[in-house]
This record gives sequence, structure tokens and C-alpha cells, in this order.
Amino acid sequence: MGSFFRFFYNKDSAPKQSRRNNISIFVDGPNILRKEFNIDLSLISNYLKQQGSIKIARVYLDQYATDKLIEAVVNLGFESIITVGDVDVAMAVDATDTVHNKEIDTIVFVTRDSDYLPAIFKAKRHGKKTMVFLVDEGSAIALKNTVDQVIFINKLKKEIYEYSNK
Repeated sequence: MGSFFRFFYNKDSAPKQSRRNNISIFVDGPNILRKEFNIDLSLISNYLKQQGSIKIARVYLDQYATDKLIEAVVNLGFESIITVGDVDVAMAVDATDTVHNKEIDTIVFVTRDSDYLPAIFKAKRHGKKTMVFLVDEGSAIALKNTVDQVIFINKLKKEIYEYSNK
């Protein structure tokens, strides 16, 4: 009788769970890439590369972005998306489109505001893992309470600094 049940459930024949984690990252440039925040996108990128494979990396900028900023973003491996209108709308639409990409497992937002909640809700409804990188603990309470994982950029910087000085 035991072999009969093994036919229906055998650990060895059970499908293996994929450890794949393909990541898309969307950066709200005007909200995040400000001199007062001193954000280093390479820290975020390197952190995410430890979590999986970055397949889509985009920074959304407005028409006032300097050539130097655009060049720096591209040199870090991000695609720069320049919008004349509202950056938030373009980024939310692209993130929502990504929800339907079967090759993407995790959708990451780097922002300070809650404008992306509808895209996050849609991603979660479609089984995507959601993450947000925030500047500090006081930003976007709704985002913190909605996504699967929150990373505070200032804490990440501090941890890396402490680790490198050991």
C-alpha cells in the first residue's frame, strides 16, 4: 500500500521550485536623485544583484535632467527614460506593463512617494514579489505597508560603510 501512495506523492518526483529571481527596477529620478540625498544607484544595483538577476533597470527623468546625470545613469547600466510630462505616470505605466512579463519575478521601486501603489497592488495580484527602496523611514508609509520588502537606502549605506571598515 505504501508504494501506491508514493505513486501519487514522491518527493523525488515532485516539481522542483525555481530559485530564479529575475528583477525589474524602476527609479523615480526627480524624487530620488537629488543632491541632498546623495543616492548611489550602484549600491542598490549591487544589492539587487545578490538577490537575483536584473533584467530591466530604468531611471525615469524629466526634461530638465542634465546630460551629466543622464550619462551617469547610463554608465551604471540603467536605461534612462526622459519624459516631458509627469515622470510618475510614465514609470507607473511601464511598471504595470512589466507585471505581465512572465520572465520577471520581482518588481522594485526606488521612490519617496505613494504614487505607485496601484502598480504595486497589480503586481502583487499577479504573483510578483514587490520591493521598495526608500530614503528614510519617514517616507511613504503606504508603500512600506504594501510591498513585500522595504530597504532603507540610508541604512544600506551605513551597513556597507561599516562592513568595508572592518
